[in-house]
Amino acid sequence: MPSSLTEILVPHPPTVAPRPVVTDGEHHSLLVALAAVPDPRDPRGKRYSLVSMLAVAVCAVLAGACTFAAVADWVRDLDQRMWVRLGFTDRVPAATTVWRLLIRIDAEVLSGVLTTWSRTRAKPVLGAGRRWRLVIAVDGKVVRGARLPDGRRVHLLSAYDTSTGIVLAQVQIAAKSNEFPAFTPLLGRVAAQLGSLAGVLVVADARHAQTGHAEQVATHHGHLMVPVKGNQPTLFAQLKALPWAQVPAGDRRRDTGHGRKETRTVKAVTIKTPGGVGFPHAQQAVRITRTRTIKGKTTREMAYMTVSLPADQAQPADLRTWARSEWHIENRVHYVRDVTLREDAHQARTGNGPAVFATLRNTSIGYHRSNGETNIARATRRANRRPTDLIDAVTKSNPTTQ
Repeated sequence: MPSSLTEILVPHPPTVAPRPVVTDGEHHSLLVALAAVPDPRDPRGKRYSLVSMLAVAVCAVLAGACTFAAVADWVRDLDQRMWVRLGFTDRVPAATTVWRLLIRIDAEVLSGVLTTWSRTRAKPVLGAGRRWRLVIAVDGKVVRGARLPDGRRVHLLSAYDTSTGIVLAQVQIAAKSNEFPAFTPLLGRVAAQLGSLAGVLVVADARHAQTGHAEQVATHHGHLMVPVKGNQPTLFAQLKALPWAQVPAGDRRRDTGHGRKETRTVKAVTIKTPGGVGFPHAQQAVRITRTRTIKGKTTREMAYMTVSLPADQAQPADLRTWARSEWHIENRVHYVRDVTLREDAHQARTGNGPAVFATLRNTSIGYHRSNGETNIARATRRANRRPTDLIDAVTKSNPTTQ
């Protein structure tokens, strides 16, 4: 390692990065997609089709149902013509029947099936700009109303496509563990959904500033951008000690709203040698200074980050945008699940119930976001008022027009 920190810094050259290939797909009927979910029930005595019952659960949550009982109420209120569309005849399942099935469904299989369905029916994403890059935000969430048999709360780790609004994968964190071991299977499921993580940028909070995570993302030919805080004291000290006063501001953005004025200033430096900082595959060190004024009082805070993209593929303006993308999963998924779909108030405590219902909520949010909706509460109310339109939309099987 050079004797002086300034020796490992090189300025940013101009950049022209290629636009990655963006996936598109074909519309498929929800009823066809759900046929891939294995039925956990005994073949004897089945009264209702698995596909029909799962389709009811999906549609009901798309319409704002927040509990197992609400799912049963929603289908019961439909007219018989809609029952037939969903695969029922002269009767529909009771709430206890819905509950007994959903708590036994494999949550990870259901998540994969519904994610594939959501992605194939979503409009193709057109990359904006020459440096457009697919960004996946990773974050964990505790389902506060749910409990495991030993009394602990259910903890789920999710990966969110910031371009489409669809949750690509979700895994339940094992008992007596944390988010770190769950990162590997989550990354594998995202790669399976996308086909490859090559060129994809993964953003996460400071808990994921782990050398193992950086190595895993690199193994998939992806890139990682994470903030660094006190949980990595050596790396944090290295980033903080860089000669930032000598680095010109690469990007500055001023915003006003919600009674505050905020300025974000981004500085980024390229690490020339592998020993520049003690973090695998780190190409750049980033400092974002946030100056905020509220009611005449000004505060300032600095955030330090590493990113495994070189400067010619990640300019300061890109870094600012990607740094904020990490909050998308919190604001656009977890907050909506809690406030609009009342996840924390739902006391699902048996079997796979908590994870299955979280998957249904993710599907609801992704479905409405892919339809261009920004207000999920309003979208679910509209779906509830127009159940015929909803059922027609999800049971279509038409090719996507390009």
